[in-house]
Amino acid sequence: MVVISDTSPLTALLQAGREQLLQALFVRVVVPPAVQRELLRAHTSLPPWLEVIAPIEVPASVSSGGLDAGETEAIALALELHPDVLLMDERLGRRLAQQHGLPVAGLLGLVVLAKQRRLIDEVAPVVRELQLKGGCWFGRELLVEICRSLGERWE
Repeated sequence: MVVISDTSPLTALLQAGREQLLQALFVRVVVPPAVQRELLRAHTSLPPWLEVIAPIEVPASVSSGGLDAGETEAIALALELHPDVLLMDERLGRRLAQQHGLPVAGLLGLVVLAKQRRLIDEVAPVVRELQLKGGCWFGRELLVEICRSLGERWE
């Protein structure tokens, strides 16, 4: 499986020390150069398994979407590489990616997938780490619903 990631989910995973979830879930973890540059502003080094690939072309339908460089390049690269999933949390970027027929997941979706694949025992503690260390914010109602659907409780 291949994932292309935008900056914010990968930053949160790195800050929370949970980046190994990406490596455990996917055979390839790919980012475009703009995401690499954004990551290196906040991190001194990046995991050696992170592949950097530049999109050949950024379609006008993507470049005119009002997104930042990382989101724009991630969507353009996903259109070229056809990954199993595009990891992106920003609502506008997700909407544009979905309009282009791309399979999109956010950070919470990644954590749920890790639980389903038995890489983590519970979602709630990982989400709390992402909130405390990774600077993430998730709506309480969403967290209650996700945990309930997995037989867990959010408190």
